[in-house]
Amino acid sequence: MISIELIKNETKKVQELLQKKGCNVDFSDLLKYDEERRKTIQEVEELKSKKNKVSSEIPKYKKEGRDTKEIFEEMKVLGNKIEELDIIVDNLNEKIKNFIAVLPNIPDEDLLPGGKENNKVLRQGNPKPEFNFKIKNHVDLCTDLHLIDYDRGVKLSGNGAWVYRGMGARLEWALLNYFVEEHLKDGYEFILPPHMLNYDCGFGAGQFPKFSDEVYWIDSKDEKSKFLLPTAETALVNMYKGEIIPEENLPMKFFAYTPCYRREAGSYRQEERGMIRGHQFNKIEMVQYTTPEKSNEAFEELVFKAENLVKKLGLHYQVSKLAAGDCSASMKRTYDIEVWIPSMQIYKEVSSASNAGDYQARRNNTKYRRNDTKKTDYVHTLNASGLATSRLLPAIVEQFQNEDGSVTVPEVLRKYLGGISIIR
Repeated sequence: MISIELIKNETKKVQELLQKKGCNVDFSDLLKYDEERRKTIQEVEELKSKKNKVSSEIPKYKKEGRDTKEIFEEMKVLGNKIEELDIIVDNLNEKIKNFIAVLPNIPDEDLLPGGKENNKVLRQGNPKPEFNFKIKNHVDLCTDLHLIDYDRGVKLSGNGAWVYRGMGARLEWALLNYFVEEHLKDGYEFILPPHMLNYDCGFGAGQFPKFSDEVYWIDSKDEKSKFLLPTAETALVNMYKGEIIPEENLPMKFFAYTPCYRREAGSYRQEERGMIRGHQFNKIEMVQYTTPEKSNEAFEELVFKAENLVKKLGLHYQVSKLAAGDCSASMKRTYDIEVWIPSMQIYKEVSSASNAGDYQARRNNTKYRRNDTKKTDYVHTLNASGLATSRLLPAIVEQFQNEDGSVTVPEVLRKYLGGISIIR
């Protein structure tokens, strides 16, 4: 959530930065609500002061034997007026909250405006594989090697679903074990959160109310219902909602394994067949809570960790800096780590490393107490996939396929597969 003070003090700058995300907003109504609210609060404070002053005279009047009936009448009138004005303030606060709640985060100033067309490739890693034979796509490879059962996935759950079988299930689990081991080694705390979350989690993460149609609701779609998490980030960034964290506890570093449940699957384009896009997929998510001063450092760490996981798998990949309009609504900055899919001749994202700044913390009221001043301030929250598997497995079988139809297992995964180096 954007600070109302920032909007008031730098209205034009905020408008220009939001335009980079394609959000054209007129703050006239918001500023009018805020001005009216401040004036009403001032009036309430003056009435309360007057009420206290009148109230303080009652003992004096009683001691002097004077009639206090008029004073009590005046107190009643003042009390009723204060109650009326408090209701007006509450209504204005609700209008201000609703206005700001749907605004996206302000992008960093160095980001280019627009969408994917303005994303910038920063670097590439590991050589691009070259083949001297006709390659297969991942759907055929996974089917021929009995790794994935697409037909029975559709039978069980419809389009956008698949079943891991045999060595496919083991390869998927090997990837997850590899990620877990790497994150533990780096000092991140392992979290297994609930998969059903309450509305406040969606709001606190910045996904609600604007994107509430993109999740699976357990009951009706309202503030009393629960939904299936679209990513573990939604849970992790809300774990300290409404709390004040001692500065010495920061940074806090977490990772969580969950399936992710999303309604967005199903465009059925050629480039999204097989496992490239689905309604349910496995992902390990990293999240950090930090001070504003350490925010950029934390971002670079998350990018490095996500990139290094792909690099050690031996996969060819690239790191892209997203344009403002391609960053998600909650994020002010995002770098994508994208793997090469040879049969498609395109790169596909397997991790988004993002910095939300204080946007999520303002929505869920997560603060920390500074050691020096003892004052409180909002934490910064950051996240990165570490990693999502549904595009990694296609990249592995395609990049490491052999002429005889077998697939070479990445070296870092072999210990989780009992030493198996070739899948035939």
